Amino acid sequence: MKLLDKILIHRKKFYFKISFFIILFIAGCSSSPRYATSTSSNKISNKEVRAKKKNPNKGKHRKVMNGISSFYAEDFHGKLTANGEVYDMYGVTAAHKTLPLNTVCRVTNLANNKSLILRINDRGPYVKGRILDCSYGAAKKLDFIQQGTTEVKIEVIEWGDGKYMQHRTISK
Repeated sequence: MKLLDKILIHRKKFYFKISFFIILFIAGCSSSPRYATSTSSNKISNKEVRAKKKNPNKGKHRKVMNGISSFYAEDFHGKLTANGEVYDMYGVTAAHKTLPLNTVCRVTNLANNKSLILRINDRGPYVKGRILDCSYGAAKKLDFIQQGTTEVKIEVIEWGDGKYMQHRTISK
């Protein structure tokens, strides 16, 4: 009887080991995210507190600005923007120096009165005297590709979250 008990115990250990390795193999095949995300949704970061102090009327009133806009295209196509997405020169996005990232704006070309709604996903322009750097697709819809720059009116429709790309990797 002792021999039979030893055999049964040995089989249980064997099946346990096999089950463990199968579970480990299946878990190893699952995909993992590129960047870690914060799990606490009720904590407010210092950056968000500063953003609220800068824009106390955030979401309540429209902010209007006028200035010169240019566009950017091939040199940045496929590269990462400030908010972490890949720049698509044919999309309708823009770069602004100070507006919170992911802010939605109506941009009007004052030379021809054409307008469109776009989202701020990058920082710039880095040329003195310019207020906005549109994507090639946005500049095409606003019809100022040939001129290169134009005077625009920017009306904030919805304030963005201002979140930059987070480069936090998961530790193993």
